[in-house]
Amino acid sequence: MLMRRGRLNVLGIGAHPDDLEISCGGTLARYAELGHNVSMAYVTRGELGHYTIEPEELGKIRKREARSAASVLGAKFIWMDLPDGMLFHNRENRLKFIDVIRETGANVIITHDPTDYHPDHKIVNELVFAASLLSTVPHIKTAHPPLKKVPVVYYMETYLGVSFNPEEYVDISRTIEWKLRALSQHESQLRWLREHSGIDIIESTRVISRFRGFQAGVNYAEGFRLSKRRSNISTRRLLP
Repeated sequence: MLMRRGRLNVLGIGAHPDDLEISCGGTLARYAELGHNVSMAYVTRGELGHYTIEPEELGKIRKREARSAASVLGAKFIWMDLPDGMLFHNRENRLKFIDVIRETGANVIITHDPTDYHPDHKIVNELVFAASLLSTVPHIKTAHPPLKKVPVVYYMETYLGVSFNPEEYVDISRTIEWKLRALSQHESQLRWLREHSGIDIIESTRVISRFRGFQAGVNYAEGFRLSKRRSNISTRRLLP
């Protein structure tokens, strides 16, 4: 159980609309249920994932769906509005990530594992790793003031759990339906995954959560790995 020493500011950063819901939606809901401040930052517009809807229109649809999903989980909605499939680790994007971390006052960040399959996922991981440390540096100027302490970073489940061995688990038995309801808000993406990849992502997500639950001795769970650098080591359990 999370030690109660005041409210945490928890920031989930996902490359595309639906990534956070799939991999850590139950945990974000648990944080919110416990009274912590939860924010969900959607990095790209996800505007490329459809056969017939043009990117400009699809980006607007994905934004509406993401806003609805964040609301289901009790999270603040942050739309970073970067291009799908063309995300790069450059100065402009690093500053954008630093500012989002500062804006939320993040104590804990949950984001993609470095081994995940998609290039956007890997770049988000790199940007979070760099920006979380640099968010405390006062001479890096952004719209929001620097943090006093480097946030702790956790890596969430990879897509369908491939090559991911959790080190910590969160019991999401109470919030599994919130997680799936939030994921179901991404109707355009659910359709794309069925048509493009032949995947029922709602069912796949439930199965992965049940499997992690078996591992952890509960009904449903989500798995995480701690980003191991000196500033991340703590004697406190920060996951709920």
